[in-house]
Amino acid sequence: MSYHTNALAKASRLWTPHEIWLYLGKINQERSEAYRNLFTGHIESDEPNKVRDAVNKGLMLGNDRFSDEIERLTGPGTRLLKHGPKPKARSDGDAGKPEFLL
Repeated sequence: MSYHTNALAKASRLWTPHEIWLYLGKINQERSEAYRNLFTGHIESDEPNKVRDAVNKGLMLGNDRFSDEIERLTGPGTRLLKHGPKPKARSDGDAGKPEFLL
């Protein structure tokens, strides 16, 4: 209901405009456009999935600086790791170098 009234300027008897919404413009059409602009371009398309994964796994989500600081305080194992091949130790005597299996 509120999206239709705030963002699309659809009339409803069940909706009372919020005081802040009224300051977004002089007429409802201006207010609705300003309201929609508040939410454009702020969330990358893969961000909701990253947040969902972190929450479901009980891990943190943030940039490297943030993650490094949290791990310094709490220990490793709190960072959401990127998917991909894991290095495997080589059995041909060169055990010091990881091998990626594809």
